[in-house]
Amino acid sequence: MKKIILLLTLFSSIACHTQKNVQNESDISDISEKEFREFKVLDSKNIENQDVWKSVSKQMADFTEAEYERLKPYILEKNILELHKNRVQGVFTYEKLVKFYLFRIKKYDRDNNLSLNSVISINPNAIAEAKKRDQEFFNKRLKPLIFGMPILLKDNINTENMPTTAGAVALKDNKTNDAFIAKRLKEEGAIILGKANLSEWAYFFCGDCPSGYSAIGGQTLNPYGRKIFDTGGSSSGSGVSIAANFAVAAVGTETAGSILSPSSQNSVVGLKPTIGLLSRSGIVPISSTLDTPGPMTKNVVDNAILLAALYGYDQTDGKSAKLKYYGNHFYQNIKSGNVSIKGKRFGAFTRLLEDTLYAAAIEELKKQGATIVEIDEEEVGLPKFINLLNLDMKNDLPDYFAKHGSKGLTFQSVQDVINFNKKDSVSTMPYGQKLFYGIVDDQATEKEFTEMKKVLHENGKTFFNNPMEKHTLDGVLSINNYHAAFAAVAEYPALTVPMGYTDKGEPKGLTFIGKPFTEKELLEFAYVYEQASKKRKAPKNYK
Repeated sequence: MKKIILLLTLFSSIACHTQKNVQNESDISDISEKEFREFKVLDSKNIENQDVWKSVSKQMADFTEAEYERLKPYILEKNILELHKNRVQGVFTYEKLVKFYLFRIKKYDRDNNLSLNSVISINPNAIAEAKKRDQEFFNKRLKPLIFGMPILLKDNINTENMPTTAGAVALKDNKTNDAFIAKRLKEEGAIILGKANLSEWAYFFCGDCPSGYSAIGGQTLNPYGRKIFDTGGSSSGSGVSIAANFAVAAVGTETAGSILSPSSQNSVVGLKPTIGLLSRSGIVPISSTLDTPGPMTKNVVDNAILLAALYGYDQTDGKSAKLKYYGNHFYQNIKSGNVSIKGKRFGAFTRLLEDTLYAAAIEELKKQGATIVEIDEEEVGLPKFINLLNLDMKNDLPDYFAKHGSKGLTFQSVQDVINFNKKDSVSTMPYGQKLFYGIVDDQATEKEFTEMKKVLHENGKTFFNNPMEKHTLDGVLSINNYHAAFAAVAEYPALTVPMGYTDKGEPKGLTFIGKPFTEKELLEFAYVYEQASKKRKAPKNYK
């Protein structure tokens, strides 16, 4: 049985599956090993596959297996620029593009021996919206690059036409308006294809459950090793669905590792932006201090394009940053290929150089002209990290219920959800709800809470700033989500890109971490590495 190393209280609860000696911080938790075990639950007991497809089955009747096979070479593993080129050349319409992905999801995602359980619901209006994009295609207005592209959203992001469940039975009928970022996607002409599965309540719920499990969506599985490799979490469905080519791109959310972890585990590109770059309004929260959505894609150029479409100032989000640049700021150099890392300086953690994939990635960056400086991890801790999440969620979840949830919801507190789950624990919480009890029990004065956030923020900045300033670094290099918690409390951006596979075939990612609002630079660094190394391979059973 494969051993999964967990940093118990912190990293297991917020989707940070990590390595054994990651940062020996007694302030956080003890380090332990757990045997990878058979799942208690595999398939959802709360949704039926036929119900997922009921709204679009008639519209899909004219899309055949033969058409699917014809389109495969023009769609699978293609980036957005290539897809637009094929659309312009008449290889397919946006309607056919949407139907291709829907056909593929139905073919692979549930009720078969390759099922991944990565998609929870389908937008009943997706095909109609695609037809509208086809009509608009002929007008001369300059269109955003995301125009006509089918996108999946993690199912804690509010959308019209589909419930927003956070994977929880309690929110099964949570019908809402669009979140700010969902509106942004529609304004830019993207097509919301459906909702992706996730670790329930963004993995801040059960504590002892595998990542990728939700009562609504069932157990998400890794396409590189079903029931063998961890999916990472909490944006498990977003990572898995893009790895398996179920959409052009997906949106995940992160508190501390929940984009970086599933992206690296599923060999996709995932960006956790600077807190405040993207709106959090209308997203089921853990922490208003640390939460952020972010793009998850098969390649870097798509990541930059999706980031541009999500980007925008939201006056209702207290942390939303009012910046002076437009969305194309993120991808204009990448699109033209005018990027280089010659003369750039990156810090590589000495301890991580024992990892052969990481060491090889470092050598590739050197070949591209980068200077690598070996650094040691700063000896700072993350005291009361879990307390911060507890206290934030105790306030932020009721606020979501009141301002962004369905009017039919009767919940006003975390305790209300706990009480609901107790009524039918088998279907609502087969792994328990330990972390929710922790939220209810935790308390602090306003002064204590303020000090807690201040210490964590300063410690996170110290962890990165000390080596960056000492060695004049443009960025720090990590693996997967190994330093996600430090990036979270520092509120710094982090971007992971595929860097290869272990001897057993498990994916790993090279993670670039930079100072606030350096997303453009991180994307360009990652693009150079991606193009030079070309490490991503599609999962062999899903080609």
